[in-house]
Amino acid sequence: MYTLDKKKAAIRNAVAAAVNKCFEGVQIPDFSVEIPREKEHGDFAVNAAMLLAKALRKPPREIAAQIASEIDVSAIGARAIDVAGAGFINFTVEPDYLRSVLDEISDMGDDYGNNDMGKGKKVMIEFVSANPTGPMHMGNARGGALGDTLANVLSKSGYLVSREFYINDAGAQIDKFGRSLNARYIEILQGEDAIDFPEDGYRGEDIRIHAQNYIDLYGDALLQVSAEQRKAALIEYALKLNIAALHETLERYKINYDVWFHESVLHQDGEVDDVIDKLKQSGLTYEKDGALWIKTSQFADEKSADRDKDDVLVRANGVPTYFAADIAYHRNKIEKRGFDKCINIWGADHYGHVARMKGALSAIGIDSSKLEVIIIQLVRLMENGEIVRMSKRTGKMITLTDLIDDIGVDAARFFFNMRAAGSHMDFDLSLAIKQSSDNPVFYAQYAHARICSIISLAQSEGLALDKNADTTLLQERQEHALLLALAQYPAEIRAAAASFDPSSLTRYVTDLAAAFHSFYNACRVRDDDQIVAKARLRLCDATRSVIKNTLTLLGVSAPEKM
Repeated sequence: MYTLDKKKAAIRNAVAAAVNKCFEGVQIPDFSVEIPREKEHGDFAVNAAMLLAKALRKPPREIAAQIASEIDVSAIGARAIDVAGAGFINFTVEPDYLRSVLDEISDMGDDYGNNDMGKGKKVMIEFVSANPTGPMHMGNARGGALGDTLANVLSKSGYLVSREFYINDAGAQIDKFGRSLNARYIEILQGEDAIDFPEDGYRGEDIRIHAQNYIDLYGDALLQVSAEQRKAALIEYALKLNIAALHETLERYKINYDVWFHESVLHQDGEVDDVIDKLKQSGLTYEKDGALWIKTSQFADEKSADRDKDDVLVRANGVPTYFAADIAYHRNKIEKRGFDKCINIWGADHYGHVARMKGALSAIGIDSSKLEVIIIQLVRLMENGEIVRMSKRTGKMITLTDLIDDIGVDAARFFFNMRAAGSHMDFDLSLAIKQSSDNPVFYAQYAHARICSIISLAQSEGLALDKNADTTLLQERQEHALLLALAQYPAEIRAAAASFDPSSLTRYVTDLAAAFHSFYNACRVRDDDQIVAKARLRLCDATRSVIKNTLTLLGVSAPEKM
């Protein structure tokens, strides 16, 4: 158990005992022991009194005062207890217990904050899964940063995590891709009047470039074959290049997948047909207009715009829909590959799809509680207070590659993790490249670099890091606050893993950097007293370690010089 956990447990036990003594027979509520953001409220705040008010029919402050009067502060290593606000019981503790966190950090290194919450359960996170018919956009960028950081957090919390990219290399969008390539191929060789471009086709410049490159390599040989053969050849050529580009871009974004799963495999192995047969047996399907439908309206979320609509499983032409393949894919993950939890990160346009997918899985005997879907809201790019829609270099929609080129990987990953997935966000491009304390990623990285410089300079002057430094000398208010922030790190990891929300880590590392800067401005590290200097240097090194660990979880570098 970590230092902070021990202290929270001691406070919790003391409060519970006091409640039993003051209010015999009352059920003790599931109260929290939290670190308040306002330091004047002490080191820990307990909300038990507010939760007891209804049962006891008393004002929370009166209840809090009774509870506080029965607690022996010295027995739990506290130096003060008081009642504040609506009825919080605030504890200010003796600093001695916090100093042991320095031993934990130095002994555990990168493992500091690890926990066994997952107990070895298999978790798959499927994220980004961008359509391979074109470049990745901002939604992919946000989902990538959130998904990869969540994978890091869950791994640190004792889960066996697999990162997966689902390649939609079958179905309607690939047919559209082929028809678009075919049209551009014909246009380049025979002129625009030779073929009508598909009304629903992909009109991006990348389609024309693929067609031109194919012609440059192989000439006009495809004019001699059927349209279907021509489309197949162009798809095979362009799809490989697009998938390779996805690999390259995501690796540049510091995302490395364990599995790249092809939708086409589900069709080839008969898994899509099998799941369609199982759905037929469930009694939830019917035929209409020559197509096979499933009664997903009975599963639909009431907030969904299309809640009264059913979904098509097999089109009138006999081709299964994307929804049918998606059901088969989730069955493959949960039943065939045996994942205990499958986490999908989807865009906001997939909101209505969640309940339908869970309902379809339940219909074929799959435990749909094993599927967790995180919906990410839209991103609005801003620069100098104005919305940005186009790349300055290309004059086209901004892609993930454009963003990395403009602001770098570190800023992109940090900023995308600054808001919970369900929150709309404005991404300030101007702020992301600003080298000042206003920029949170720069602020955190600068704190790390400053500490590295402090340690290096101290060592050059003969002041080495000393694990046996007398840390009882760390008595200043800013030193206490920094120790408390360091002790909070394991709880931050657990909270992020439990909520599937890693955005709290950006707030934590920013607060930790602020606590360090406050300490640095108030306490002279290279003190004339060498014993004090060694104690403070050890505190600096522990802070450096935790900042680096947090940034690493976020996929952000921790530079030693800036």
